[in-house]
Amino acid sequence: MPLRIAIAVILVILVGYGAFKAAPLLTGPEISLSSPTDGENFPDGFVLIKGTSIHTEKLSLDGGPLLIDEKGAFSTSLVLPHGGAILSLTATDRFGKTKTVTRSVFVP
Repeated sequence: MPLRIAIAVILVILVGYGAFKAAPLLTGPEISLSSPTDGENFPDGFVLIKGTSIHTEKLSLDGGPLLIDEKGAFSTSLVLPHGGAILSLTATDRFGKTKTVTRSVFVP
């Protein structure tokens, strides 16, 4: 009887550990954009795009590549003409799953 209990406990631990390690595969990439906020105005046209992305193999801004460091942080700046713009960031993990975050900004 104690042997069966020990085997059951070991199996539960192994299954739990496997589920913990497989979580990034199931959830995919995540993007946290700290700047700009949605609907923000930029009177000078200078827009700073900053944030972090985890479980990410590739990151792109409006289709162009964006560099990320080993901690997942990224930062870039754009100069936009007058009017509205929609910025689209897309993160792709090593398994092909994608996550897209968009922000609308305005230059008066």
